[in-house]
Amino acid sequence: MPARIDLEQRRKEVIEAAFRLLVAEGFSGLSLRKVAAESGLNIGSVRYYFDDHRNLLATAAAEVGDRIGRRLTCYPTGALAGLTGEPAVDALQERLEELLPIDEERRVESIVLTEFIVAARVNPIFRPVTEQMAADMRQVITETLRVLKVPDRAEEAERIIALMGGLVLDAVTPHGSLGAERLRATLRAHLRTIVPTAPTADDARPVGG
Repeated sequence: MPARIDLEQRRKEVIEAAFRLLVAEGFSGLSLRKVAAESGLNIGSVRYYFDDHRNLLATAAAEVGDRIGRRLTCYPTGALAGLTGEPAVDALQERLEELLPIDEERRVESIVLTEFIVAARVNPIFRPVTEQMAADMRQVITETLRVLKVPDRAEEAERIIALMGGLVLDAVTPHGSLGAERLRATLRAHLRTIVPTAPTADDARPVGG
């Protein structure tokens, strides 16, 4: 058991080192030698945990998706049933903020994911991971909108995905400079336009009553 724990911990340390390098230098600055130096290991040790450069990169890409997925499992979709108005917006926003760079942990994940998405355009090894993450995100958002009884949920899911992609890109690149509060406010303004409002007393009153 101790050997297994050590193996898992070392792999985690190497991946964390890869994340730090991706944030600091981008995809082109990532190499096994730099990852070894950043993690405090020799290159032979890194090769022991990861067969080659591509294996390390593919594992790092998958790790981003796994982290986001683990956080999203803390939000059972069934808990949304019956919510309308601001409570529904609150619940939906809370879930979607897991995908936005509103703190350091999520900022690192957003940068790493963006690097892999860009790399996947010309490097097929990353496409299965990035495509699966996109499919999983689309499924989660669409199912959430279904439970909240949002009309045209498939179309609304695509709009949300497009909005989120733009917000992330603006927040983590020199293209823009959106801070966490602006990210939240922009997302919330959109969600308020699609979430059904709570029925009022007049809505509940029988016709002619």
